[in-house]
Amino acid sequence: MSHVTTIAELEALYPAPAGASLTKVTPALTPSYARWIGRARFCILTTVGPEGVDATPRGDDGPVVRIADAKTLLLPDWRGNNRLDSLRNIVRDGRAALMFMVAGSDNVIRCNGTARLSVDAALCESFTRKGVAPRCVIEFAISEVYVQCARALLRAALWRDGDCAQGLPTVGEIVAEITEGAFDGAAYDAEWLGRAKSTLW
Repeated sequence: MSHVTTIAELEALYPAPAGASLTKVTPALTPSYARWIGRARFCILTTVGPEGVDATPRGDDGPVVRIADAKTLLLPDWRGNNRLDSLRNIVRDGRAALMFMVAGSDNVIRCNGTARLSVDAALCESFTRKGVAPRCVIEFAISEVYVQCARALLRAALWRDGDCAQGLPTVGEIVAEITEGAFDGAAYDAEWLGRAKSTLW
């Protein structure tokens, strides 16, 4: 089995990137990038820590981030599973990335930069939803932003094959399998949606 072990070997496998692949990269939000991100209700947050990397989905029923300025995005930390994987990483190593997706669009906007956690009371309160404020807000400082070409989503037909999820195991089934039946997966699945809807924020 052969593996690529040098940058020279890697670059020899591929042609040089086209001009647009390089000129699309900006160090801050352009008006078009801001407009695109402002429509996104979903993103993936990637962080780095001593144990490795972590990627987590983040979503909201409106814009998933608030644009503070052309170099700063604010992402409220809404209720999740309390593992704190991404937040621990941010505290220990601020390197982070955000990948924004908008349902129906085959393009993706990527932001690379650094993150830190704010517990400023006024900032957290400014995100209050249904009487609940986030415990912290992720302040994301942009170092570069660019649009990703649509080929991956076109290949996957992500927004067109709506029946792809049929027959997939549920979370309850997955955990029941891992615990060899000690976990009541059926009860978990039956209760989860109602519990989640009442604790989104």
